[in-house]
Amino acid sequence: MSASSQAKAAQARTEEFQTDKPVHYIVQNLERAYGVPENERSSDPLDMLVKIILSQATSDTNSHRTFAALKKRFPTWDAALRARTATIADTIRSGGLANQKAQVIKDILRQIKQEHGTLDLSFLHDFDEEAAINYLKQFRGIGPKTIACTLLFACRKEVFPLDTHIFRVLRRVGLIPQKCTDQRAHQIMNRTVPKRKFYSFHVNLIRHGRAICRPREPLCERCPIVEYCDYGQTVI
Repeated sequence: MSASSQAKAAQARTEEFQTDKPVHYIVQNLERAYGVPENERSSDPLDMLVKIILSQATSDTNSHRTFAALKKRFPTWDAALRARTATIADTIRSGGLANQKAQVIKDILRQIKQEHGTLDLSFLHDFDEEAAINYLKQFRGIGPKTIACTLLFACRKEVFPLDTHIFRVLRRVGLIPQKCTDQRAHQIMNRTVPKRKFYSFHVNLIRHGRAICRPREPLCERCPIVEYCDYGQTVI
């Protein structure tokens, strides 16, 4: 099967999956439980893209520290582009997967410079969601979560990122299939989340996954969305 045929088949499977869950009520109940988080302002997309790359397979504390070290060593992205990949790796070593992340960052910087003549992704603010996603998809080593986080956090686009906590909660509730690829899950949620609730739902699902819907011994009796949850209804 060709790549285009595979993409069409994946899209068809995504469109076939329909949920009868009242997602707006789930969002509402989570906001009552955890508040209404707001992404107050947009930020630099290239900075955010690198931050998300550095956040992979490490803690938030480590990734913040690593990004600060990278910016201190290379005050501009042009300076990072001129540096050896090994030097970048040494600078971000404390964040884990340093060699892999350094290569991805260096390749992205090189490609942006070649295409645009400047290391700036601020034009993504003017793209619609589909165009912005398609632009970032061209970079090797950049998956659906990294793309979605960059566009949601930096550009305030209505694109929904999924992390480990969110995957767990969504599977238990029944908002995505039990067996579901990363890409398909992102596609499903991008068309499922109510408008203007992408950021709130993302943040509150993470909070919920950490506090209540834990990997082991979830606290279903305290869950604010248990009435909509397939897993919770088998427990309560």
